[in-house]
Amino acid sequence: MNGAREPHFFGIRHLSPAGSYHLLALLDEVRPTAVLIEGPSDAGALASQLVARGVVPPVALLAYTAQLPVRTLLYPFAEYSPEYQALRWAARNGSEAEWIDLPTDVSLALNALRQDRSTEADLPNKSDDGVPASTEDTFEGLPGETNTGELQRDFYARIAELAGEPDFESYWERHFEHRLGHGAYRQSISRFSEEMRAWTAGEERRRAPHEAAYNEIREAFMRRKIRETLEGGHDPGRIVVLTGAYHTSALNASLPAMTDEELALLPRVPTKMTLMPYSYYKLSSHSGYGAGNAAPAYFELMWQCMRQRELDRLPALYLSSVAARLREAGTYRSTASVIEGVRLAGALSAMHDGEHPTWKDLRDAATILFGHGELSVVAEALARTDIGTAIGSLPEGVSQTPIQDDLNRELARLKLGKYKSLVAADLALDLRENRSVKSADSAFLDLNRSVLLHRLALLGIRFARKQHRRQTDATWAEHWVLQWSPEAEIEIVEATIKGETVELAAAYAIHEQLLACDNMADAARLIRQAGECGLPQVAGQAVAALQRLAVDAGSFAQIAQTQRELSVLMQYGSVRRIDTAPLLPILRQLFLRGCLMLLEAAGCNDDAATEMMSAMSAMNAVAQEHDTEVDEPLWLEQLKALAVRDDRNPRLSGYAFSILLERNEAGEETFSSEVARRLSPGMEVDLGAGWFEGLAMRNRYALLSRDYLWRHLDEYIGGLEPEPFKRSLVYLRRAFGAFEPREKAAIAELLGEIWGTGAEQSGEILQRPLDEEEKERLDELNEFDFGDL
Repeated sequence: MNGAREPHFFGIRHLSPAGSYHLLALLDEVRPTAVLIEGPSDAGALASQLVARGVVPPVALLAYTAQLPVRTLLYPFAEYSPEYQALRWAARNGSEAEWIDLPTDVSLALNALRQDRSTEADLPNKSDDGVPASTEDTFEGLPGETNTGELQRDFYARIAELAGEPDFESYWERHFEHRLGHGAYRQSISRFSEEMRAWTAGEERRRAPHEAAYNEIREAFMRRKIRETLEGGHDPGRIVVLTGAYHTSALNASLPAMTDEELALLPRVPTKMTLMPYSYYKLSSHSGYGAGNAAPAYFELMWQCMRQRELDRLPALYLSSVAARLREAGTYRSTASVIEGVRLAGALSAMHDGEHPTWKDLRDAATILFGHGELSVVAEALARTDIGTAIGSLPEGVSQTPIQDDLNRELARLKLGKYKSLVAADLALDLRENRSVKSADSAFLDLNRSVLLHRLALLGIRFARKQHRRQTDATWAEHWVLQWSPEAEIEIVEATIKGETVELAAAYAIHEQLLACDNMADAARLIRQAGECGLPQVAGQAVAALQRLAVDAGSFAQIAQTQRELSVLMQYGSVRRIDTAPLLPILRQLFLRGCLMLLEAAGCNDDAATEMMSAMSAMNAVAQEHDTEVDEPLWLEQLKALAVRDDRNPRLSGYAFSILLERNEAGEETFSSEVARRLSPGMEVDLGAGWFEGLAMRNRYALLSRDYLWRHLDEYIGGLEPEPFKRSLVYLRRAFGAFEPREKAAIAELLGEIWGTGAEQSGEILQRPLDEEEKERLDELNEFDFGDL
């Protein structure tokens, strides 16, 4: 392919250990003065940093638009990536290394056009794990790695079928990755790619013209860059061009290069670039990354064996690793099983005339020898061996965005660096001042940690998830789960458009939401978030917005939700060193308004009653937690008025009575009298059964301790005519459906005592499964039209 006056073209498949192995052999043989690599041509400044001391792959180059909406281009590297090895070789040998693909400002603009002209199935907006993919591009090898269209899948499936392989990956590994003879890889992949390109070219232009055009633009630009290198005085025989194999045959000098006029016509958007740590999980096909491979840790092991020229050791090392993972999980597998597994994998490979077992052969051998034919037994051990938990790292000083640098400094200052791992870890925080230490930073370490984690959560950076443990949480305690991921790194970079530090970005994010805020509840939530994020100035802006919106207060539910947000903030305000004094007048004003609105708002239908009950619960919590600051007697007075009203929603009347009962504001005599009145045969079904449903929403143990309630309910149900009885069931089934199994068992025993049949026997009868006849009756009830009554 290379004449005396042509560069050395080397086609690779991305993340190919054999590609790296043979590339290094070619570089050592040619000793090029220039190494041209398919990649963004405006990333030259990052090339030297990518291979700087302290950089640990996997890492990625991330380009992103400098304006909203943020779009991204991602170029990941593993230790065994041919592009990464080419950069390292050039750095070691003083050779010029240059990227030759379209600059990112053009690629991002063209990708936006490609998305507009593609179907959702062709260019998904989300990866398989639900993570927004933006406009994620990658280094290419063969077609289908970044756009796995039906055309390429059909081609791959046909190749695997003709070769007698279970899938294309097995075919590729057996016929390319395992071929370590001199020149074998380069010749094979060149011929394979030329034939594939010839086969797909016409179909691609017909079925995906925008993709074909995009490839032609890229190839014309790469030819331009190659020509510029030749014109720069480099001997053609001392130039190595490294590209995806699909493009190699289109880069020869006989085809025209992109002209200055054509380059000027290309669309552009302002972009920035940074480096970021990456992970093997993200590289794996399990994460939805299209140009990855299913087993990055396995291929790293293959790369290590290749470098030591001991590829024969790979099966033993792989199966030993699987056995070790099983032992760690408590499942013992002997050395003899490993030996037999190696033999079995070799036999499976021989059936396909292979020189070495493929990854599929090794997995099959592990399933048979370690899992005794059951994949589920070894699935976790295989995943840990195939994918691993490796995550790359970048040393201080390597090019990153200001917000990345700021976050790294904050993680170090707050001693959170160890949590920057793919393995989830729990973190319990005590926000109170630690008086046993000398410095202020140490005294408020957990409080400052909480501020940072809340800022990251506000920015949508998925590093920390707050856990709610209602039984044990105090106002000074927080529980978080921390887990790093490449997605979190991308989200940090995207946040740089909001500010150059985490603090500034969080402040801007709240400011943006305040500008769009049009109701009190959202304003109160933003006040709380500003407090949690340690942003008192922004909190002041949110308070002003809340005061403005409170003038025209909305619904009872909105008022109650707003009060609850303010109440929570006021409870832990002293712990977070927040001045909550300006919030107290607002809380009092809203509480008074909520009390006066309760009776009117309770005249609603059942659909609205559910939201009303949540709001009543929030109001009651505020009354209890701030009994000296708000008019609690007025709230109790309004609850008592609602509890006895028959012209309000009966569920809400019952719910109001349950709150009074819970707070000892309704004695036994009052309760007995109200039960007798509500559950009397003369009371309408909607009022009686609906009232009981609302009553049963709270404090069920108090209800279970009052046997006269169940006597009245039994008499009430027994005295209903058939049609009203059916109507009552809609309320009663809904009420009892929310009870816990142990609570239902207690009710069954109570009824047994009332009926004189015995608690144990009645409990068994009432809780046994329905027979077929009873199921038919239940179906009739489900189809019953209650609106006709």
